[in-house]
Amino acid sequence: MNIAIVGTGYVGLVSGTCFAETGVNVTCVDVDAQKIERLQKGEIPIYEPGLDEMVRKNVAAGRLKFTTDLASVINEQDIVFSAVGTPPDEDGSADLKYVLQVARTIGQNINKYIVVVTKSTVPVGTARKVHDAIEEELKKRGVSVPFDVASNPEFLKEGNAIKDFMSPDRVVVGVDSEKAKKLLTRLYKPFLINNFRVIFMDIPSAEMTKYAANSMLATRISFMNDIANLCERVGADVNMVRAGIGSDTRIGRKFLYAGCGYGGSCFPKDVKALIKTADQNGYSMEVLKAVERVNEKQKGILFDKLQKAMKGESLKGKTIAIWGLAFKPETDDMRESTALVMIAKLLEAGCIVRVYDPIAMNECRRRLGDKVIYCRDMYDAVLDADALLLLTEWKEFRLPTWGVIKKAMKQPLVIDGRNIFDIEELEENDFEYHCIGK
Repeated sequence: MNIAIVGTGYVGLVSGTCFAETGVNVTCVDVDAQKIERLQKGEIPIYEPGLDEMVRKNVAAGRLKFTTDLASVINEQDIVFSAVGTPPDEDGSADLKYVLQVARTIGQNINKYIVVVTKSTVPVGTARKVHDAIEEELKKRGVSVPFDVASNPEFLKEGNAIKDFMSPDRVVVGVDSEKAKKLLTRLYKPFLINNFRVIFMDIPSAEMTKYAANSMLATRISFMNDIANLCERVGADVNMVRAGIGSDTRIGRKFLYAGCGYGGSCFPKDVKALIKTADQNGYSMEVLKAVERVNEKQKGILFDKLQKAMKGESLKGKTIAIWGLAFKPETDDMRESTALVMIAKLLEAGCIVRVYDPIAMNECRRRLGDKVIYCRDMYDAVLDADALLLLTEWKEFRLPTWGVIKKAMKQPLVIDGRNIFDIEELEENDFEYHCIGK
């Protein structure tokens, strides 16, 4: 089977590489010639554990190729996946210009039946727009070429994407024709053999499933952050509360961790887009609007804790160490990260900011330039610091040598945005310690 994946960003490159791993012939397409050139040399433009090795393996086997020219390869394909970006527009809705551009290119060049699959996260109704754009281009050409449009949303977690793709909780596929269903069933046969769930449904339901899933997870995070903030005021411990409610099988244990807010490329964008879709259809998503408000407020909560810990003393000229820049561990992605909000607040207050992240340093340099001080390691970051702020729960941060850190810092103040440190150990080393929900 031959497939093309248009877009070599996070979703496109991981999906294309994993399909190639199952024996499919995959051509990844991108308009960015420099990115394609790097990929052809074996250079991976994103950070994802295990991806570079898998790309090189499948390129060497001849199952994975890269090109900038969709038109030249489209009529060799059985299926074309659209995995281009859908950035949020100014009003919060998903910008579909790249998705529709791909659709028009397909309509301008196909000469045989194919299935066009939207892999990008797109609002309900996008498949219809894709179908209409292809049909319009075919009419301009004066030809009638059969095709189908389907929806196959991704559910990949950054830092664990390969495992998520190869051993999925479920694969959701939206189709409106038996021919498309048969072809996609064949593509996903390796997953069916391994008894993973491939759930076929109508296209609008598939499109909605992606947004509903991410919005539910975001809701759980904001709910627990709200509970954590109340715990602090009434003398409860959010970790004990989490254990208590997580043991209820109706609730479960996952996504009940309090912290300093969610970020990344999915949750913030998808919550906004679903709110906008509802608004456009005459309905107000009141719960999700609250989820969004809680999260935006939570991203600044460590700044509030820092100000309180300083007991009214001005932050101007204070040196603040930050451990963790990426929105989560095992990625260099800083999109919508708490670190960006915190750094902006600290700089506005006149602080000197020293930062360290195991992977995201280059991404931070790209975004912030020389506004902060980039440190060699976690211990270098705390040198002469008045406070240490933990924003990302990388494994290497979990068991630091507190005696060394105390000697390096100007003031022994730790503010833990992910609740990963042992309060007793910190108190034994005479640190002032603050976290979330205690």
